Amino acid sequence: MNQRLQRLADQIQRTLAILIRDEINDPRLTGFVTISSVKVSPDLGYADVYVTILEPSQDGGMNSEAHAQSLKVLNTAAGFLRTELARTMKTRTTPRLRFHYDEVTAHGNRMMSLVGQAMQKTQESEKNYLDEEHQLDDDKS
Repeated sequence: MNQRLQRLADQIQRTLAILIRDEINDPRLTGFVTISSVKVSPDLGYADVYVTILEPSQDGGMNSEAHAQSLKVLNTAAGFLRTELARTMKTRTTPRLRFHYDEVTAHGNRMMSLVGQAMQKTQESEKNYLDEEHQLDDDKS
């Protein structure tokens, strides 16, 4: 991506983050939406917006149904968001917005969670081992 397209993508990302936070008041959009990246086509016709959505769920995990519903809300509001982008950006053309769920970031977050759990279990195991070893030393004395 050339520098001009990258600058435009960065501007779209910043502006969309504010618009989604302040202007989208749909009750079906229950999660916290984070824009991971924006990729603008070379002809400025489309902008693919990659988002992650932190959804509140009862089991503490990620809810794919809620993600799909949130993406549907964002794609439905794409026309409104494009209009608002055109007002603030002052460019000749404003790309059509297509929202996608960012699987890479979600997968990375999941992996970080698993690593954290493994580290916690390792620390607990080491603590238990040291406690048992200390107890054996006390029994020998």
